[in-house]
Amino acid sequence: MESHFSLLDGGIVGLYLLITMAAGIMVRKYVGKVEHFLVAGREMNLYLGIASLAATEFGIVTCMYAAQNGYDKGFAGATPGILFALAMLFVGLTGFCIKPLRNSGVMTIPELFQKQFGTKVRWLSGVVIVLGGLLNMGVFLRTGGEFLVYVCGLQPGHLEITMTLLLAGVAAYTILGGMLSVLVTDYLQFVVMSIGLIVVTLLILIKVGWGAMVSAVANHYGAGGFNPFVNPSMGWEFVVFNAMLNMACVLTWQTTIARVLAAKDSRTGERMYTATSFFFICRFLIPGIWGIAALAMLSPSVVGGNTLLAMPKLLGSMMPVGLMGLLVAAMLAADMSTDSSYMLTWGGVIYNDILGPFRKGQWSEKRGILWNRMIVALIGIFLLLYGLWYPLKGDLWTYIGVTGTIYLSSMSVLLISCCYWRRANSWGAVAAIACGAVFPVTFLVMQQVPSTQALADHIGPYFSGIATYAIAGIAMVVGSLAKPRGKKPVMGEGDSI
Repeated sequence: MESHFSLLDGGIVGLYLLITMAAGIMVRKYVGKVEHFLVAGREMNLYLGIASLAATEFGIVTCMYAAQNGYDKGFAGATPGILFALAMLFVGLTGFCIKPLRNSGVMTIPELFQKQFGTKVRWLSGVVIVLGGLLNMGVFLRTGGEFLVYVCGLQPGHLEITMTLLLAGVAAYTILGGMLSVLVTDYLQFVVMSIGLIVVTLLILIKVGWGAMVSAVANHYGAGGFNPFVNPSMGWEFVVFNAMLNMACVLTWQTTIARVLAAKDSRTGERMYTATSFFFICRFLIPGIWGIAALAMLSPSVVGGNTLLAMPKLLGSMMPVGLMGLLVAAMLAADMSTDSSYMLTWGGVIYNDILGPFRKGQWSEKRGILWNRMIVALIGIFLLLYGLWYPLKGDLWTYIGVTGTIYLSSMSVLLISCCYWRRANSWGAVAAIACGAVFPVTFLVMQQVPSTQALADHIGPYFSGIATYAIAGIAMVVGSLAKPRGKKPVMGEGDSI
């Protein structure tokens, strides 16, 4: 299918990139402390927080897996977005966990755990968070590169070059300006991304038609295209796993929590969650509509064996000159905000919680910022190499969920226990971390080993995920009760340890 990407489109994209890079680099002079680099000096207001959180949590990878869900599952594919919105609304209205977390004054979640469980648990938590986070992010570059290649009509052989250029641009301003650059560029990217999403969706509705999309879903999937409980590829286990996953993500996903910790106060963090909650339905539904449009318009021979590429193939063929440039600029905006924030937050955990116990004495702010910049650069190199060789098995959203569960399962248990259970201790924390990491990592390995692939397919990612969350919670309770300790005030009473 022929792409309509032209010199005009290239000019639009180039102008956007120039403005974004300049804005991100200009704020580097305000980065004088590690706190500025990692949490923007804790001065983020409500509206900047809403824009930054929305921009960070919608990247090309988000668009791709939501569109794939739409193509493969119909309107029922938006179920994770509904569950995510409900979880975020609940936490925003109640302040559950995020209020005591923000009031504690920490820069990362593992730093909080040190106060309750000790230095070893803080270090171990940091390792698990980085492991799960980097494995989760490992497919971002390849996915973003594939989108740009197929939308712009580039040769598939240009994928590696596209990935490298995408990473280099994001890394440049992230390394220089840290969270300040991320927040400034997120605001610009939120505006461009929102305009692009609305315009492209309206064009699809005009060209394809709502009735045609509803008919396509009904013809291909029947009632299962609208109801996840009767969809043979989903079912109750899909809903339960995603409910657990999304609640844990709202509470402990490092890039989301980074906005809470950068907020002026806990009330700002709560209002940010409440105001952003509905966006997470749009986050799945809008790209899902694009995927459903591909289901209605493209023949299986055009899509090929990889349904992840159905949406970019459709957009590459139907976007007119000018709008194609806006689409690519919007997707680059989404991807740059996501990649920069993810690199920064995982780097912050490495610096603050993994390397922290090994630092001799108090480091100067200048030295701390230098190390943070070096860590972000090394993360970028890892992501490029991992993205080039890892073969994705199954659909993208499931991979994101399974790798995220490596740390979300245990960290959510530790955070809730840390805030509200007096008897939680280091034994329970270590047991929860071990169980939460072992099960999803084992499942990922089984998927890659030929002799165990059939067993992994039989178990399925959803039952594996549900078991992981349940066992992590049980391990915390059993481990803590095995070594009782004296009562301590919990963070829910007074919001500090």
